[in-house]
Amino acid sequence: MSNGKRNNGFVFKQYEAPFQTPFDKLFDIFKELITHASGDFDEAIDWLRQLDKEFKLTTPDYTVDDFIEDLKNKGYIQERSDIGGSGVGLTSKLEKALRQNALDQIFGKMRKGVSGNHKTKYSGLSDESTGDLRSYQYGDNLDKISMTESLKNAQVNHGIGEFSLSENDLVVEDTQFKSQMSTVLMIDISHSMILYGEDRITPAKKVAMALSELILTRYPKDSLDVIVFGNDAWPIAIKDLPYLQVGPFHTNTVAGVQLALDILRRKRHANKQIFMITDGKPSCLNMPDGTYYKNPMGLDPFITGKCYSIAAQARKLGIPITTFMITSDPYLQEFVDEFTASNHGKAYYTGLGDLGEMIFSDYEANRKKRIR
Repeated sequence: MSNGKRNNGFVFKQYEAPFQTPFDKLFDIFKELITHASGDFDEAIDWLRQLDKEFKLTTPDYTVDDFIEDLKNKGYIQERSDIGGSGVGLTSKLEKALRQNALDQIFGKMRKGVSGNHKTKYSGLSDESTGDLRSYQYGDNLDKISMTESLKNAQVNHGIGEFSLSENDLVVEDTQFKSQMSTVLMIDISHSMILYGEDRITPAKKVAMALSELILTRYPKDSLDVIVFGNDAWPIAIKDLPYLQVGPFHTNTVAGVQLALDILRRKRHANKQIFMITDGKPSCLNMPDGTYYKNPMGLDPFITGKCYSIAAQARKLGIPITTFMITSDPYLQEFVDEFTASNHGKAYYTGLGDLGEMIFSDYEANRKKRIR
């Protein structure tokens, strides 16, 4: 039920869902299915057909085949010779639609703002006016002087008989430093991210898509790099996020943080940070001879010691690490606490449902201050 206010009372009426075309209705479902299917069009369509049989999503006038034809006509899918099955792949238009869908779901429908529209408490010489006025100080840009208010001060201070304008009469429009952020988002793709009957990789993937779309549209002067880590660590392009899958990997946390630090060293922004989404303990290291040291049984002091060292190295570089541990295993909390203490960072023990909101809140908070 919904209500609408009329004069001094309320009128209650039956809720009416907003109108959606047959394509839009199926498209909302399809975007969810293609995300869970890691970009596999054939698998997503098979799921859609099964849902259609069970819940009667289509009508004789508009079938799943009609929907597929509309996807082609609207530029969301295309024929590709480099993939198997039906040979249908996603276009960049659909990849962007998936990121926007994740953004709407996780962070809410946010109006696009201008670049650098977050402010810190630090005043600066930017062109972002706060609407406040302050007395002129030596070194202020002359184009920031408010002539109207300065002339008004001159008349008040010296009278209108003979015009006189002194430095003490000048006021300038205050501005604030527009912070910019370089973020590396680390996503654990070890096998445990799909174990125990819980899909943890899809929520992590959707958070990455939402965060990337947020930065691309609202904070284009910020940078976001996404890396994945299993036995090794490697960067992935934002456009490849819908296709991200879990592999038969252990968890090489050190390799992930090391790659993140290598990326951030090359960034010019003063504010730098690492977000790490993981659900398991570190269980793998790269050895100097090119082999792997692996131990999935318990917390190995050799592996955890290396993790604490790389966390401390990030601290010396002024780069905080925020760990989002998407499991409530108390056995791992001791490691995460020590890792966080070594870095002077933060840690959250969170479920999958509020993962996006927590990452967004942390991102927003960190942009409003100088981390170093």
